[in-house]
This record gives sequence, structure tokens and C-alpha cells, in this order.
Amino acid sequence: LTSTNAPLIEGWQRGELMLQHCADCREIIFFPRDMCPRCWSTNLAWTRSTGRGKIVAFSLVYRHVTAPFAAEAPTVLAEIALAGGGAMMARVATGAPASVASGMEVELVPMPEAAQFPLPTFRPVA
Repeated sequence: LTSTNAPLIEGWQRGELMLQHCADCREIIFFPRDMCPRCWSTNLAWTRSTGRGKIVAFSLVYRHVTAPFAAEAPTVLAEIALAGGGAMMARVATGAPASVASGMEVELVPMPEAAQFPLPTFRPVA
């Protein structure tokens, strides 16, 4: 937890997806940083995302370097185009990783289930 990523992590602990945006050029920013990667402004703010989106691309990860993740393999890691704009890399939690596809609609995992994941995590929309 750092001063730069605290709003993202603290929001996730409440089951919310908080994203940075640039108040000058309106770029939605993920991952958290101290300046806008588009216009270099430091005039950044945080807003709550709807937590919905679509998978752009994904990978099934079969080997992890840390034990907590190894127990979950295969894990779906995906680029997600968010409904309100912006994109992010995140885990997609599903009992059927082989059924994941590009273009699939996803939503944020809700609380209390979200508490088991250290970072924002999505699931397929039913």
C-alpha cells in the first residue's frame, strides 16, 4: 500500500473499483501513478467505476511463482475494456477457465466474495 495506490486498494476492500483519471485531459488511468501518461499532468482524481466491461484478450496462467496463486491454476488474466472507459489487467474468477473468450462480458466480483482477492477481480456476467 502506497500513497499512490491507496485509493484503489482501499476501494477494493469495500468491494468498489476506484480508478484514477486526469482532470486536465480526462484520460482514465490504470495502473495508479503520480502523473498522467497522456499529458503528464499531476492533476489526478479518483472516481468509482461501474465494475463492468468486456474481455479484450486473456491468457490462462498454469504456473505461478507464489503458493497462493499456484493453488488456483489455471488462472485467467485478462485485459478488460471497462464500460465507462479505460482498460485494465485483472484476474477473471471462474470455475470454467476454458469457457473464457474475448468479447465476454465481465463484472466486478461482489462482496463478501471479493474479500478473498487482494486486487480487483472480475467474473463472467451470468
